Amino acid sequence: MNINRMVLAVFSLIFLSLSGFFSLSQSAGDDDPGNIPRADREFRAAWIASVANINWPSKPGLPVDKQKAEAIELLDLLQENNFNAAVFQVRPQCDALYKSELEPWSYYLTGKQGQAPEPYYDPLEFWIEEAHKRGIELHVWLNPYRAHHPDGGKITEHSIVKRHPELVVELSSGYWWLDPSLEGTRKHSTAVVMDIVRRYDVDGVHFDDYFYPYPSYNDGDFPDGKSWDEYLNSGGDLSRGDWRRESVNIFIEDLYDAIKDEKPYVKFGLSPFGIWRPDNPPSIQGFDQYDRLYADAKLWLNEGWIDYWTPQLYWTINRIPQSYPVLLGWWKKQNEYKRNLWPGISVGRGRDEQGIDENINQIMITRGMLPESPGVVHWSIGALQEKGYADALKEGPYKNQALVPPSPWLDDDEPSQPEISTFATDRQLIVSWKHENPGDVFRTVLYYRYEDTWNYKILNRDDPSFAVPFYDIDFSSLRRRSIDDVKDVNELLSPLKFVAVSAVDRVGNESELSVLKVNEIPETAVPAMEEISARYKSMQKARRENRKPPAVKLGIEVLVEDSLHLIKDKRVGLITNPSAVGPDLRSDIDILAGT
Repeated sequence: MNINRMVLAVFSLIFLSLSGFFSLSQSAGDDDPGNIPRADREFRAAWIASVANINWPSKPGLPVDKQKAEAIELLDLLQENNFNAAVFQVRPQCDALYKSELEPWSYYLTGKQGQAPEPYYDPLEFWIEEAHKRGIELHVWLNPYRAHHPDGGKITEHSIVKRHPELVVELSSGYWWLDPSLEGTRKHSTAVVMDIVRRYDVDGVHFDDYFYPYPSYNDGDFPDGKSWDEYLNSGGDLSRGDWRRESVNIFIEDLYDAIKDEKPYVKFGLSPFGIWRPDNPPSIQGFDQYDRLYADAKLWLNEGWIDYWTPQLYWTINRIPQSYPVLLGWWKKQNEYKRNLWPGISVGRGRDEQGIDENINQIMITRGMLPESPGVVHWSIGALQEKGYADALKEGPYKNQALVPPSPWLDDDEPSQPEISTFATDRQLIVSWKHENPGDVFRTVLYYRYEDTWNYKILNRDDPSFAVPFYDIDFSSLRRRSIDDVKDVNELLSPLKFVAVSAVDRVGNESELSVLKVNEIPETAVPAMEEISARYKSMQKARRENRKPPAVKLGIEVLVEDSLHLIKDKRVGLITNPSAVGPDLRSDIDILAGT
């Protein structure tokens, strides 16, 4: 669809009164536009890690203008590839990539813990503003218990290790960890989260898989002997494992309730280790987070203490002990409250064509298994910076824009219909809109129909209007014939029939449509044949110059490359007519090998 994406300012009423050569009407009766297919729904997010400067900023102590430029580059990358959410790490080690009275400025930001950016700015405010400009949800990602990372610079007097030594323990690998069993730990981490929720316009709060630390972080058991003894002396009768799990359970449940009491629309998401326990389901083997991280992730999902669930399913589809679809199906069965299930996937273990193809297959499997609310979170945004992966997504499953699926348990009230107005230029219809409650609108969807085909464009909340050409030019038909054979320009043109606009709130509820029928198109809107010919030839030239191999190879190409040893030094031919092979069709590999 050749749509001019120029966004124009809203035209004044005096201009509207001058458009007498063009008319629109409210759609009704014989002018019924029929069933208007709504915009696609899919959660498309990427993790943006600040710990160890994995994704942003690229190194500690970058100049502020460079930090901002890198942030904008990442957000532009998400927007260009039709993502709609970012999971941005703002608390990598009991520190802050934002202004906080509770924890120090992050070493990963300025190169010195406790030192503010100079010249001053608040990175989280900047990220939220720039994300929302692009129609991207911003979810803050925090580590609830990690107090200090070995790569996190010098422990300063600002660190929680120094300010609250009673809450932390040292691990043999160089990490410092908050003791999850302590009430002081729960109060502090809850206060940090709620401070962000109250002061910042975030769309979500996100925890990953780090609860009690992984066993490799420490020689021996987690060093919580002091708090364990205090628990026993107070009359506690739980086992040590149950006691640890109960401490985390209390924190998760109470935090969920606190977020909902403050801002019900802010989503709370968790991305636990992808396996709950081995043998769940029976074919699954691997790490036991329940017994080693003391994370009863199944319970949190069963009880509905989250709004979206992102188990880290970083394994391939056909890896039987940790199969992606088998694990996804198991988590789906645990989702008793029907929360949004958006698994985490990783291209990091294989950024070649095979790895990219694996991720695309995982996206498609997720769509098939979770059609009511599809979506995935990509680890990490760094993979998108490699053009092959981004191209494969944009050319494939992310070709069209998508809205974030709704969360009806948070809010199921639709925004009111927007009020739309139009203005005609020589070639385009300028569609503008306004809303009685602008604060209730996060995105706007413009639907348009050429002949019998509907399409849509998702606009951001700061976009006041959009220009829709009066005619769609069918360049694709010229692949079957020469443009010189076209005798009448109208053979290539489809006229604009209807436009419609809806409002979408930040929880994903979409309003009823305001629909207008295009009754008349100005004569000046018809492009000259010479103009179409010139544009087509220019497109052909650009296509030739930018031609590149597909991001993912066809199966037969991979088959040939992987099997060259079978045909080396042999006379072979490729049979393209299946009937020539006979009644028992031989496999491609037999044909290629000449056997």
